[in-house]
Amino acid sequence: MSYDVIVVGAGSAGCVLAARLSEDASCEVLLLEAGPDYPTRERLPVDIADGTRLPSDRSTSHDWGLVSTPGIGGVPAVPLPRGRVVGGSSAVNGTFALRGFPEDYDAWEAAGNQGWGFSDVLDVFRRLETDLDFADRPWHGTVGPVPVRRHPPTEQSVLAHTFLEAAQKAGHPPLADHNEPGVVGAGPLPVNTLGRLRMSAAITHLEPARGRPNLTVRGHAPVDRVEVVAGRTRGVRLVTGELLGAELVVLSAGAYASPGVLLRSGIGPTEDLAALGVDTVTDLPGVGRNLVDHGLVSVDVAVPAEPVERPNYQTMVTWRSDGGDGPPDLHLFACGPFETRRTRGDRQEARLIVGLVDPASRGQVQLASTDPTTPLHIDPGYLEDRRDLDRLATGVGEIRRILDTEVLRSLAIGEELSPGAHLTEDADLRAALPSLVRTYHHPVGTCRMGTDPDDGAVVDAHGCLHGIGGLVVADTSIMPTIPRANTNLPTLMLAERIAGWLTAHT
Repeated sequence: MSYDVIVVGAGSAGCVLAARLSEDASCEVLLLEAGPDYPTRERLPVDIADGTRLPSDRSTSHDWGLVSTPGIGGVPAVPLPRGRVVGGSSAVNGTFALRGFPEDYDAWEAAGNQGWGFSDVLDVFRRLETDLDFADRPWHGTVGPVPVRRHPPTEQSVLAHTFLEAAQKAGHPPLADHNEPGVVGAGPLPVNTLGRLRMSAAITHLEPARGRPNLTVRGHAPVDRVEVVAGRTRGVRLVTGELLGAELVVLSAGAYASPGVLLRSGIGPTEDLAALGVDTVTDLPGVGRNLVDHGLVSVDVAVPAEPVERPNYQTMVTWRSDGGDGPPDLHLFACGPFETRRTRGDRQEARLIVGLVDPASRGQVQLASTDPTTPLHIDPGYLEDRRDLDRLATGVGEIRRILDTEVLRSLAIGEELSPGAHLTEDADLRAALPSLVRTYHHPVGTCRMGTDPDDGAVVDAHGCLHGIGGLVVADTSIMPTIPRANTNLPTLMLAERIAGWLTAHT
């Protein structure tokens, strides 16, 4: 079978691209997803529909089951959850609706990627959203498909509300809108859960497009590789061996799977491909390199049980750990409380998160085998750069300082379960933290955009693969550096931007 466009991966980016490209009734679009497809919101399983659930509460039925390789200094192998379902990770995430900072996107443009500066992408962010709290602010949108709201104090857990108050008492500036360009401080978290419904890209973008006769959505259709003939894409081959033809293939499988598809297609570093017996179609040294993710650690404490169930993510502190001006390098927020094996009776556990949102460390994605069912070799590179450990340790110290405020002490918070109150010496804390590092779920960069393939660029500023015609990559893998924010909204923005360029030239 043949199509005008095949979009590989029905996550945040893929849903946007399929919806936008199929607006042209003459363009036959096929959207492929490795996981299941639930074509209506009424058929969504509870773990997909409910945006207030913690990742640990979700079943693994819609996850890829990926695990990192152990890192340096005692960093363990850690689970790397990613959504395996139409909607991708936007269907299983915590629904943080953050954009990042102007400097994030200006850095993309400064690296030679024209059209990605903040002044270019701000209007795309505005068109994406309907902000239910700040319709009067010029940097917000009012008619977009993604609803964004903030939980008022009446909806916040005692823990989340008190943590926010304590952070402000400790000197973090109060703010009402974390998406106001350039602001740093403590305030309610913007989310894209409406009621309890997680407003994934499958709902906000794909659902309105499903009735179009020129759009086909196929679940349970994992892709092995892209078929390339004489330097041009001709389609994709599924893991089953089925060949699907297309004049244009848009790879939107994410920062792990997109480089995996390219490498199995013979597109990547020649040396790595040769080691697995793969013939090189195009030598692109940057494929799979430059992996960067936000790592996190948590300070776990026992707190009084809360009888009323609340959404787990409600407030946020953004903070620059060196005390200087400019964008933050850490997120601090309360998660829970919830029941665990470490608490009993009238006590529950809370996790006070330190998320590193400006990491210096880099990792990589490699093939472990040419068999597409074999898990990838994923090294996030957590703490490869010593500065990242220093900043996480500073963040733990700040969490402890906030916990020591009179406001939070009034909650009768109990013992520190982890890292442990006995770790008072700076050197002891730094020695313990590597074993506690986990993912903040925001991998990017493995097919980064740029002008020079010899310098590691995989695609140009429009997502077009260097050296291959008819092949576009459009997902977090092309981000050259990581935004200082949870990456769902930036991914939607990126997909909208590339979809606009594609529709202008097809």
